[in-house]
Amino acid sequence: MTDQASYLFSTRTSKALAEKIATYYGQPLGKIKVQEFSDGEFEPVLDQSVRGGRVFLIGSTFPPADNLLELLLMIDASKRASAKSITVVLPYYGLARQDRKDQPRAPIGAKLVANLLTAAGATRVMTMDLHADQIQGFFEIPVDHLYASTIFIEYIQNLKLDNLTIASPDMGGAKRAKNYAGHLGAEVVICYKERKKANVVEEMFLIGDVKDRNVILIDDMIDTAGTLCKAADILIANGAKSVRAMATHGVLSGKAYENIEKSQISRVIVTDTIPVRTDLTAKIEVLSCAELFADVMKMVHEHRSISNKFII
Repeated sequence: MTDQASYLFSTRTSKALAEKIATYYGQPLGKIKVQEFSDGEFEPVLDQSVRGGRVFLIGSTFPPADNLLELLLMIDASKRASAKSITVVLPYYGLARQDRKDQPRAPIGAKLVANLLTAAGATRVMTMDLHADQIQGFFEIPVDHLYASTIFIEYIQNLKLDNLTIASPDMGGAKRAKNYAGHLGAEVVICYKERKKANVVEEMFLIGDVKDRNVILIDDMIDTAGTLCKAADILIANGAKSVRAMATHGVLSGKAYENIEKSQISRVIVTDTIPVRTDLTAKIEVLSCAELFADVMKMVHEHRSISNKFII
């Protein structure tokens, strides 16, 4: 236990999730005011004292880049207000797909974000389902890497599906699919894809048997949903009885909603790390990660182990 005070603040675009987290945590969000200038510049100001306390700053860094900038300014404000520790809660870690130099003269955006957060004054980072686990190593401060499997596995078990198969939409997610299958006692198949350019799948092949199986596609994010929809087509063509999809981060850009609505996927389940519209298709279901983050934040604040919150 600790006598140190804790304070919760949120960026503007993550306020809906932050309010849920605050409710589970047991205290209201801190007061913050944002001054906006006519040229688009903005200045977030903490409207209460945080001196000597533990500050939790909640904000997903999905586009536009202003979301990341707002979070960085809030970190700086907290540091200059003499907060003892600053924990940045990033339900969705933006630029995580830029985790390596995969072509000449390319940036490593995920490392740059880590540098910016640390330089601004963050003393700890809490996030969920990074696109690549090794991003944790980009930091010289503690990183609590949570997994949506803590939420999804219970959901899948409650479906009580027979002949369950877990599928990965690409080779990169094979380990994730195998871990889910191990907890659920299910089989695993993999969709092998080849791309010509980002967000466009050229060809896809299935590795494994799905005849008369109820298949759940598992991924860390859904962007345009092109890969998932093509994977569903392949699975159905190979005899799958039904196809559902689960992903932690519902980026859902471009024609994602339209693609999902027209696809052979019966249900798409995501978490609320990013605000998701559910009025554009009845196929999307949103599970909240608020309770998980609130529990881990409270454990961190009280200096308790969080190991029992990790399934995968």
